[in-house]
Amino acid sequence: MDLGLKDKSVIVTAASKGIGKATALGFLQEGARVTICARDQQALEAAREELQAATGGQIVAITADVSDPQQLQALVSAATAAHGETEVLVNNAGGPPAGSHTDISAQQWQQAFDLTLQSAVRLTELVLPGMKKAGWGRVVNLSSYSVKQPMDNMMLSNSIRLSVLGWAKTLANEVAADGILVNTVCPGWTDTARVASLLQQKSAATGASVDEVRNDIAANVPLGRIASAQEIANVVVFLASNSASYVTGAAIPVDGGAAKVL
Repeated sequence: MDLGLKDKSVIVTAASKGIGKATALGFLQEGARVTICARDQQALEAAREELQAATGGQIVAITADVSDPQQLQALVSAATAAHGETEVLVNNAGGPPAGSHTDISAQQWQQAFDLTLQSAVRLTELVLPGMKKAGWGRVVNLSSYSVKQPMDNMMLSNSIRLSVLGWAKTLANEVAADGILVNTVCPGWTDTARVASLLQQKSAATGASVDEVRNDIAANVPLGRIASAQEIANVVVFLASNSASYVTGAAIPVDGGAAKVL
């Protein structure tokens, strides 16, 4: 299937590893021109070299902290200079730290707000004018299946990610007439560095081994396993394509059936 993404200008944030990097790979394989960013310059450059070697595609890497408005402006300026106006934006960011209500400080609430919600709002605001002018655009947000089913000890993520979902659904209605689609992908447990860290934390708290924790999680997923990052990326790339031309305002779980609610 030709997804119609050849030569599209794409930004993928938090793309030095995990789902972000897998998503950048998926777009490059479709012939898109991709700009990636992350805070860690060394990890970002390693990812750029790996993706370049794997695809031979057009890729630019910009060091940026998505919670910083000035760095977001610099990111979009660099992407525009390299590849023209952004046609596809993938809003992705590292998840806020685990913790219960009593564990979380006012500063952590503000940091989670800036990282998870404001980064998506601000970056989307920067690329919407070009999308509206072109009469075509795609915004895909990476979230979590916790928006369907809150996860224990994940107060910040459960709260702020729902804000992103409400913003995205409202924005989808506002920009539909401009030919811009806005959707959210909600991964379940996925084989990433963040999940590895969460497994380590749960292991330390319970005394179970990391493998035991992982196996217990997988046992509660109907498909019986944790996802690969590429399985999540495949859905993101599809939603950015011409083949998803009648999908907007959706929050799509990609969780192996783990969420127990519709």
